[in-house]
Amino acid sequence: MAMVCLSDFEAYAKKYLPKIAWDFFAAGADDCSTRDENILAYKRIHFRPRMLRDVSMMDIRTKLLGTKISFPVGIAPTGFHQLAWPDGEKSTARAAKAMNICYIASTYSTCTLEEISAAAPGGLRWFQLYIHRNRAVSQQLVQQAEALGFQGLVLTADLPYTGKRRDDVRNGFCLPPHMKLKNLEGAFEVCKMSSSFHSLHCLDPSVTWNDIYWLRRLTRLPIIIKGILTKEDAELAVRHGVQGIIVSNHGGRQLDGGPATIDALVEVVEAVQGRVEVYLDGGIRKGSDVLKALALGAKCVFIGRPALWGLAYKGEEGLQDVLRILQDEFRLSMALAGKCFAGCLVLVIQRFCKQ
Repeated sequence: MAMVCLSDFEAYAKKYLPKIAWDFFAAGADDCSTRDENILAYKRIHFRPRMLRDVSMMDIRTKLLGTKISFPVGIAPTGFHQLAWPDGEKSTARAAKAMNICYIASTYSTCTLEEISAAAPGGLRWFQLYIHRNRAVSQQLVQQAEALGFQGLVLTADLPYTGKRRDDVRNGFCLPPHMKLKNLEGAFEVCKMSSSFHSLHCLDPSVTWNDIYWLRRLTRLPIIIKGILTKEDAELAVRHGVQGIIVSNHGGRQLDGGPATIDALVEVVEAVQGRVEVYLDGGIRKGSDVLKALALGAKCVFIGRPALWGLAYKGEEGLQDVLRILQDEFRLSMALAGKCFAGCLVLVIQRFCKQ
């Protein structure tokens, strides 16, 4: 069938992935209210498009911490890509490089950092970190990522414990025997899943803002903090010297009942006052969603589940298809809204509350 929008890739992945893999990727916490609200919130935001603007020449490029990318979409950190495609994160890295965008590789990749780096040399890659109880594990991962040429460190802040994802509990989710958490093998500890909600016991729930200083002593990489949803935490992030913030609720997989990320974006942007770059993930399904996020102050958005749907379709090629569709939709939405330069998207939009 013709793949013309991201929903087509979602339908394909749901049909052809093993149920346990689909359920893992699709899962939200508890009632999945926040997962679903991430998508629904965009429908309450309307453009006020301007007419008779010269949009014959479009420039959709932007920069992330000074590095140029082809358009303001990147790939968010998600784990276990081999559940979607045999080459896993290697295919993801290749697709991101081919499209000249940023890929954030997860601690819980099913390919090693070396394999990811070698698959797409010269690509823009950041490394996403969970801090472990055994700090030597985290330290070694950070230093390894820097040595391999990763250009940013993304600290996930919203997972002191794993949210309750009911389908994973029902399915008794675990990785197939032939798949490994490659970055935690050998010299690293191996995280074991508990029988109670499949929590990862090796994560350190005692992490605080002071650990940003610990990370800054380990690496020269810019630090981006992921999982911020309030102005209070945004202000703390700036105060502790991070270079970027990803407004994120973990795809609705952690605290159910929290805000949609597009709704949280505005107060975070207002709080930081341009002192650090602000990005967003969660709920992006169309190019017009990208435009709405940028109009509200995001520098770039990152996609999670849609990237996995693309991998499930045709691996690297399928993920590039997903990205090209978003790229084309974003360019078209910009033009129809009367804007031709992605670096300055000051749009007046209307936000509608739930009835």
